[in-house]
Amino acid sequence: SSGTTSKQVNNEQDVRFVGFLGTVGEGALALAAIIACTAGFATLGDWEGYYTAFASGGLPAFVQGGGRILAAGLGLPVALGETLLAVMAILFAATTMDTGVRLQRYIVQEAGTIYNIPALTGKGLSTAVAVGCCLALAFGAGGGGGTGGLVIWPLFGTTNQLLAALTLLVLSVFLLKQSRPSRYTFVPFLFLLTMTVWALLIQLKAFFENEQFFLLGLDLVILVTAIWVALESGSAYQKARKGESSA
Repeated sequence: SSGTTSKQVNNEQDVRFVGFLGTVGEGALALAAIIACTAGFATLGDWEGYYTAFASGGLPAFVQGGGRILAAGLGLPVALGETLLAVMAILFAATTMDTGVRLQRYIVQEAGTIYNIPALTGKGLSTAVAVGCCLALAFGAGGGGGTGGLVIWPLFGTTNQLLAALTLLVLSVFLLKQSRPSRYTFVPFLFLLTMTVWALLIQLKAFFENEQFFLLGLDLVILVTAIWVALESGSAYQKARKGESSA
């Protein structure tokens, strides 16, 4: 579920077990967060006090709403429940950062292998490069406050969905090669890719109007990548279908 399963499982036969439980865990976490942010308010006044506008509320709503639910369901003191939820949120942020740095290290190591740079294939230097890139983004783009990650945060959603679209495409081609129905993954892939490109175009217009040229450049790179994915998907899917029909 962390995105590094393929690097950590000992046997391919374990992937289904690990992946299924990871999916269940992620879904349960999402459901718990939704319940905490919605059902954790005793009155309509409490709700309106947090959600005064679109995108308001955030982490305090999750912590305090979840604390009230724990108090009502388990009899825990509200302060203790809120503390537990706050620790949970901090741990989630820490594991997300850990996963991001680890994936970056894997990329650096694989680049060292591909381009025959032995120094980058070890854990030491590759980790230093990965951490250095994160620090450069955090403090280089964000100044002394280390908020550089927030600069590219508006593009996180589109890149995340583009990755999901790629996953669905790979699954579709795999199912075709196995002579299994692929419409259950290919149709969602088309929908996801369409919505991702649509979101990129909307963001592109907003970045241009607000003169956010750094984000504009990144948006263009992601947009070109999305178009490339669309073209490659058509080619790969057609080749897989031809291979299936000739078999």
